[in-house]
Amino acid sequence: MQTFTKVLAPVTLVLLAGCGAVAPDALRADVDRLVQGRLGEVAPAPAGQSQAEAVQTLLARDVLDAPAAVRIALINSPALQSSLATLEISEAERVLAGVPPNPLLAVSRLREGRQLEIERLLSFNVLNLLSLPWRSRYAGQKTELAKLQAAQAVIQHAARTRKAWINAVAAQQTANYLGEAREAAAAGAELARRMAKVGNWSRLQQAREQATLADIAAQLARARQAALSEREQLTRLMGLAGGQARYTLPERLPDLPRELRDRPDIEAQALRERLDVRAAKDEARYVADSLGFTRVTGAINTLELGWRRNTTFDNAAGSRESAGGPELEVTLPLFDWGQARAARAEATYRQAAAKVGAVAVQARSEVRESWHGWRTSHDVARHYRDEIVPLRKFINEETVLRYNGMLASVWELLGETRNHVAAVNNAIAALRDFWIADTDLETALTGTSPGALAAMSAAAGPASPAQGH
Repeated sequence: MQTFTKVLAPVTLVLLAGCGAVAPDALRADVDRLVQGRLGEVAPAPAGQSQAEAVQTLLARDVLDAPAAVRIALINSPALQSSLATLEISEAERVLAGVPPNPLLAVSRLREGRQLEIERLLSFNVLNLLSLPWRSRYAGQKTELAKLQAAQAVIQHAARTRKAWINAVAAQQTANYLGEAREAAAAGAELARRMAKVGNWSRLQQAREQATLADIAAQLARARQAALSEREQLTRLMGLAGGQARYTLPERLPDLPRELRDRPDIEAQALRERLDVRAAKDEARYVADSLGFTRVTGAINTLELGWRRNTTFDNAAGSRESAGGPELEVTLPLFDWGQARAARAEATYRQAAAKVGAVAVQARSEVRESWHGWRTSHDVARHYRDEIVPLRKFINEETVLRYNGMLASVWELLGETRNHVAAVNNAIAALRDFWIADTDLETALTGTSPGALAAMSAAAGPASPAQGH
């Protein structure tokens, strides 16, 4: 038994050193450090409050702005919490990988005539014990990758929430302006009806005004449904239900920034700061580290050491004999020398290395595309704000003056009013597109792929209403 005790001593030490516990708070703190500075503007979480109290405090504001909506989504969304729970699973696997395998105890009882034999075997998987440091390190590497993936999930959820807030406010603003257009069309249709009744207007002209009213009424119905759908999308992302969904959104989108920030060397910044690029690099490095271990354990994957003790009882002679000794069990590599496992590991490394290049190319391309879309959408929104909308407003005001001076007909006045409202609606859409492009650019620069985010949003978001022609 002294030999067996010598075997047990190092095993016990490794067992005590390898034991650990899952610490969810520490995991979340690591994820918070990774996403710091990558979420855009976020309202601070109310200090000293529970999750439910913090949500109610943020919802109690007069209007729910984008930073508050993102904060609510980060602390309250069940979908995000489910995604972050995957990180705890990975950490539990890391802790489990650091625990030595349990010993195996086998007991058998054999009887032949008046002889009784009791056999006892206590064995350990020595190969698993010797490979414990490697397995623990690899599990830790997987946890680090899981942290990067969890951080990307947080960034994606924050970006989706911000874009949902932008869409909801823009849809609500568009519906309000279409309501004004409908009022103008209703006034024109009513006037056409009266003039046609007294014979001052043809039935054809009256039908055109009625068709315009019917078309705008249909657009207004679709706009109100779109506003409801966008608001519900935002509500889902924030994880709200019941009375919590009665929040108030601002009446209009934020104005364009006075000037755009300079962004020199955006490609280098994306390669330096994006978490998906970092994850691809780390994964390739971890796979390279595992190649040596795979080559060593490829041919021999079973090595067990045990201590066997047999006791034989002879009831006829009244005697007892005992014998014991060590036992070694090892795999004989007669057919499988581990070539396939080694080849698989090398192919996995080549795949990971190629993935680094692919992610780098994608990151550089996406950030160029996002930057160009950001600048273009800003120029378009500014063009509507500074050129088209003022021109339409001027034309509408001049038409009112001409109408008051009996130099323009009521039909010209109503038509220009509708044109002005349409220009304002287009300006709202252009402003919405800019703020969405701004969110995509920030995500592409420091977070993860906005293409993956767009695909996720398209899969999860509600179908857009059909557009009229």
